[in-house]
Amino acid sequence: MDRILIRGGKRLEGRIAISGAKNAALTLMPCALLTDEPLTLRNLPRLADVDGFGHLLNQLGVSTTVEGAHPSDFGRVMTMRAQRLTATVAPYDIVRKMRASILVLGPLLARAGEATVSLPGGCAIGNRPIDLHLKALEAMGAEIELAAGYVKAVAPGGRLPGGRVSFPVVSVGATENAAMAAVLARGTTVLENAAREPEIVDLCNCLLAMGASITGIGTETLTIDGVDRLHGATYRVMPDRIEAGSYACAAAITGGALDLVGASAADMRATIAALVEAGVTVEERRDALHVAAPDGLRPLTLSTAPYPGFATDMQAQFMAMLTQADGASVLTETIFENRYMHVPELSRMGADITVKGRSAVVRGRTPLVGAPVMATDLRASMSLVIAGLAAEGETQVSRIYHLDRGYERLEEKLQAVGADIERVGDG
Repeated sequence: MDRILIRGGKRLEGRIAISGAKNAALTLMPCALLTDEPLTLRNLPRLADVDGFGHLLNQLGVSTTVEGAHPSDFGRVMTMRAQRLTATVAPYDIVRKMRASILVLGPLLARAGEATVSLPGGCAIGNRPIDLHLKALEAMGAEIELAAGYVKAVAPGGRLPGGRVSFPVVSVGATENAAMAAVLARGTTVLENAAREPEIVDLCNCLLAMGASITGIGTETLTIDGVDRLHGATYRVMPDRIEAGSYACAAAITGGALDLVGASAADMRATIAALVEAGVTVEERRDALHVAAPDGLRPLTLSTAPYPGFATDMQAQFMAMLTQADGASVLTETIFENRYMHVPELSRMGADITVKGRSAVVRGRTPLVGAPVMATDLRASMSLVIAGLAAEGETQVSRIYHLDRGYERLEEKLQAVGADIERVGDG
């Protein structure tokens, strides 16, 4: 199994191209199920999760062709066509590997009038139940049955009537599934307390390009008038705000300066505000977001929250960065109940972190020392890389398949800006 070796102490300086957003790509790909015409996605990141989702779509009858498939390319152009659905079942052996597979439920139900999807099960950072997905579809007229580890949804008469959905808590995935199900409904669907993440906006804009009728985009109330059919489209995946924020933390912890090429400041306001509060210089330039480290990082008090709040997907990376702040920081995780699994690994490297309930106190400035560490989930993996970039000696990060799910060619991008980092196999 591959590992990443990092010899720390190198200042990062230069330009890093920000890839298409993983979380947006995995939401846009199932839109191909909604039409018999081709959907072409540009700027699709080269990631294990994208490959896995493509395989799932193939199982359902979607043909996929890829441009930019050369191993040295960043980003790809994928054309998907579901001219005829050959299956409406997403099996356990695929869904268990990738929770985003649940996002085929809404579009399959909308297009075929039925869908059967394996329950995704648990997750390293929390259970992330799908009850909100199911309640939303029921409110839109679907009949839901749970049996033998699968959820089966049926639209009576072959087409959902639509309806009013009021989410009790904000849920990105449930908003996405409901929106895709609603675009082909017979009537109007209103989604109240909908998620407002930039990835939701990206999804709605893609659906608009395919002929959907949606108003309220970017607000907590989406109104979707169902249409008889959608057509094909060509759409560019938004830049990855989490990748950009991760590299900003890497620049800060190494005392470096990076141009994050293609990053969208408008999608990263909470991350940028936290960086600036920590003393990091952030400037919007013509084609990039410029981040530069201060003489010393300041401690922070941060709490994760749904967008436009501070993203839970940035908590681990900030925690690593704040081990080098001048004082104690307090981080509170409000989204997932088990998202401090990186703390023991950071502690192995010399970090002074105390967890109590949903809060963690990070006492800086502690010297970090390279050590063998193990990744537990995607963002935790990146926090270990960030810590390794600042640590004395060599850090070995194992189980890096987590990183490959969400960071396109991580070591190549970091090598290009001065990091001493490489991927090695056990052989």
